[in-house]
Amino acid sequence: MCGIAGFCDFTRDNTRPEWQYVGWSMANSMAHRGPDDEGEWYAPPVLLAHRRLAVIDPEQGRQPMTFTAQGRTFALCYNGELYNTDDLRRDLECSGHRFTTHSDTEVLLHACMEYGAEVGSYLEGIFAFAYWDGESLLLVRDRFGVKPLFYAEMGDTLIFASEPKTLFRYPGLTPRANRETWQEILAVNPARTPGHGVFAGVHEVPPGHLLRKCPGHTILARWWNLISLPHTESYEDTVEHLRELLVGAIRRQLVSDVPLCTLLSGGLDSSVITAVAALEYRKQGRGALDTYSFDYTDNDKYFKASAFQPDADWPWVERMRQHFGTRHRVLTCPQQPLVELLEDAADARDLPGMADVGSSLLYFCREIRRGHTVALSGECSDEIFGGYPWFHRRDMLESDTFPWCMDFSARSGVMKPELVQSLELEDYARQRCQQSRAQTPYLDGESEQERRRREVGWLNINWFMTNLLERKDRMSMHSGLEVRVPFCDHHLVEYVWNIPWEMKSKDGIRKQVLRDAARGLLPEDVRNRPKSPYPKTHNPLFEQLCREKLRTILSDPNAPIHDIVDEDALQKGLLVSAGDYGKPWFGQLMAGPQMLAWLIQVNHWMEKHHLRV
Repeated sequence: MCGIAGFCDFTRDNTRPEWQYVGWSMANSMAHRGPDDEGEWYAPPVLLAHRRLAVIDPEQGRQPMTFTAQGRTFALCYNGELYNTDDLRRDLECSGHRFTTHSDTEVLLHACMEYGAEVGSYLEGIFAFAYWDGESLLLVRDRFGVKPLFYAEMGDTLIFASEPKTLFRYPGLTPRANRETWQEILAVNPARTPGHGVFAGVHEVPPGHLLRKCPGHTILARWWNLISLPHTESYEDTVEHLRELLVGAIRRQLVSDVPLCTLLSGGLDSSVITAVAALEYRKQGRGALDTYSFDYTDNDKYFKASAFQPDADWPWVERMRQHFGTRHRVLTCPQQPLVELLEDAADARDLPGMADVGSSLLYFCREIRRGHTVALSGECSDEIFGGYPWFHRRDMLESDTFPWCMDFSARSGVMKPELVQSLELEDYARQRCQQSRAQTPYLDGESEQERRRREVGWLNINWFMTNLLERKDRMSMHSGLEVRVPFCDHHLVEYVWNIPWEMKSKDGIRKQVLRDAARGLLPEDVRNRPKSPYPKTHNPLFEQLCREKLRTILSDPNAPIHDIVDEDALQKGLLVSAGDYGKPWFGQLMAGPQMLAWLIQVNHWMEKHHLRV
């Protein structure tokens, strides 16, 4: 995993020293993504910059990587991990390519030379890369957007980078806001519209897309999409097929030349990954698997079960630790750093985000990085198997806006009414949702309810899942940690997409098909454990510290948050009592303590980038 950046302009010489310095500055801004090495490569039309986190073949695989053939130089700048490197290498060798390293970067470079713009369809993994073929620049992003890739255009110049902060190292490209910026931040944040960079003039290469810069024009095109097909297998065959795909995906992602671990909550998803990994380690004689779980100071004292979070993780984690003999460590986040890291988390993402869900993950990733470079995580299972309430509740299925934020009142209630009205925030969210729904690849002959459920699945993959993936990438890579997500294996997702709902949720039990695929892998009580989400703090000290910090911010008359909030409403509401801790964070920060934390992040983001409404 790494950070990539660069620019392309066919009208000037980018080898001049002043442009080389810009390339170095862009690479330097991503040092957190690649603490092991850095490099730049340039030809007259193009400059590529790279920061490396060495995972495979640490001694070789330096980037940008080049290859010269028949007087033509090809260059690659790559962030990601390929899980079919060996198969690709063999195929390319049969076509006459020769290799000098064990690096997947070298394999990808030769794959680009062989397949050109079609290369994405030959790749299995998570990736964002820039490839120069001597005549044009090709940017490619993986199918689900696990690895980020942003870009901007200034006149004849295309600038790209793994993170927006790196784009802003380019001369004349500065953080700016327009009407859509505020609609994105105030109406749909912490998610954002696919392809939308939020800052004015900043875009992202959407998941499953490529961008090609040629002399005189730029082309953005989709290279992959989900396809809806009839499912013809029996339930028993489906369970067996699913198990084969899942175990294969996990095993492929265990390849690493540096220390690897799994994140273990004791829930179904992380437990399946841990079970397969632990058994594979045992089979290969690699010793005990390292695992980590997360908690917060005094959660044992303040935790209260709710429908959203029915029980605590620690007894289930201990059950898994004993069953598989893992070397386990519980990471406990105190309340003070949970609040202090809110602003760091916004800096890592270049946007306000999921409040304490982001700051806690940043804390945990930094702790994991002390001992490990690679981690496997259970994200994205609920999105593809339908584990969330909006797949099951009729009112959520039939909502005309995002089902995870049907009630906009908690958010609009802390904002200036005239701002909510002028920006048409609720209408903006509804419009974005409906635009996304319209892109759903339907299956002919589906019932109306199945179509609605497929639409919700499409929204989950393109909005909710991409938000979680971005959070995971930015918090982990800000810590120099690579996190892999086996449930995002595209063979697995393509298959699960077409499993009928009556199989996914057999006998009305959420994710039953996955539970049946895990039979024999997990202890029965773990296999049947009800869903429990990413853990959060239940300690009222968090709310107290957030309230104190927000009061301090509001006491500064120059604080930019004054542009947004209704201070009378805050003084009578959140600044008195933030309310229910049992509300889910997925409700777009509906829970009071998370709303306090989000406002702190919004203020910091505006202040750092000199933005006003």
